Amino acid sequence: MGLGTPSCSDSLPSVQSPPTFGFLLDIDGVLVRGHRVIPAALEAFRRLVNSRGQLRVPVVFVTNAGNILQHSKAQELSALLGFEVEPDQVILSHSPMKLFSQYHSKRMLVSGQGPVVENARVLGFENVVTVDELRMAFPVLDMVDLQRRPKSTPLPRNDFPAIEGVLLLGEPVRWETSLQLIIDVLLSNGNPGTGLATAPYPHLPVLASNMDLLWMAEAKMPRFGHGTFLLCLETIYRKVTGKELRYEGLMGKPSVLTYQYAEDLIRQQAERRGWVAPIQKLYAIGDNPMSDVYGANLFHKYLQMVKRDGAEERGAGGLWKPRPSATQSCASILVCTGVYSPKGPEATRPAQDAEEAPFHGHRDFSFSPGLMEASHIVNDVNEAIQLVFHKEGWAL
Repeated sequence: MGLGTPSCSDSLPSVQSPPTFGFLLDIDGVLVRGHRVIPAALEAFRRLVNSRGQLRVPVVFVTNAGNILQHSKAQELSALLGFEVEPDQVILSHSPMKLFSQYHSKRMLVSGQGPVVENARVLGFENVVTVDELRMAFPVLDMVDLQRRPKSTPLPRNDFPAIEGVLLLGEPVRWETSLQLIIDVLLSNGNPGTGLATAPYPHLPVLASNMDLLWMAEAKMPRFGHGTFLLCLETIYRKVTGKELRYEGLMGKPSVLTYQYAEDLIRQQAERRGWVAPIQKLYAIGDNPMSDVYGANLFHKYLQMVKRDGAEERGAGGLWKPRPSATQSCASILVCTGVYSPKGPEATRPAQDAEEAPFHGHRDFSFSPGLMEASHIVNDVNEAIQLVFHKEGWAL
């Protein structure tokens, strides 16, 4: 599908100054609902793309989805939006795991669905074991489904190399199997065919991506996300051991690391296009107050702290140092086409009651009600783009 007639500003590129701002666009609930493109998204990209099919400003798509390959997501977006989206414009929830190189050579149990092995290898992990492979190696571990229980007791194995960490790339299909086997690995220090008198603590390293409790598809009500799976895993681990499950890294929105990673891709995109003016402002457009708004506001707060205190920027547990940033602000824009509804309780609740509302964020992100307040609330992504262009003095 095409993007319509170019605006007058597209025929006069020399009049338009280089952009000093960029967009971080969420996908589900902002551009698409399930497999259907939201009409406002097509209108938005008629404004964002010039007559040569090029973006007028740097854009990165930041999604908490992860059960797909990066280049496949780019192809999917290209077909839906009507212009070519490059793979390096797409940030999946687990994309920042590329930075955790200290774990790339370890033998990792990977949980999720879709192309989990290929995704793990693209991220740099060289030695992964899937939950299904572990189940086949130790069939007596998976006992919930009566149909899948072994009909006879297999001989114990001692030739299965120990697992050295756990990689959670997204919600799996059979939650009970993944929950059981991940717990087995943590309690046995990576040797699930054996038993230990006491569970080791600290446990093996766990890297997780996508903390969304809920996400919006075609259904009228939000669906469970990977954050719900993580909540189950954390609760079971605490109930069994009396201790807290700990993560070596939590990625995806609202993690600051994800926004640092996105900021770096925005900068690279601007450099490739020859836009010499530094990108000073980011506008994050999303539908989920807990992941999109909270994350953008948390990143804005981080930018202000770095600017005010002259603090050194850090990422990936201090192991990755981002390049010096020219970005000064990150504004959150909330749309009403996904998880957030202007008719929902969160829209009508008085500000003073915000602290009493259920907190849908992850356990490791302390709740700050002020970070849930979007800089702007608009109907859809097209209105969001118009709002930003107006603020920046750009032709619509």
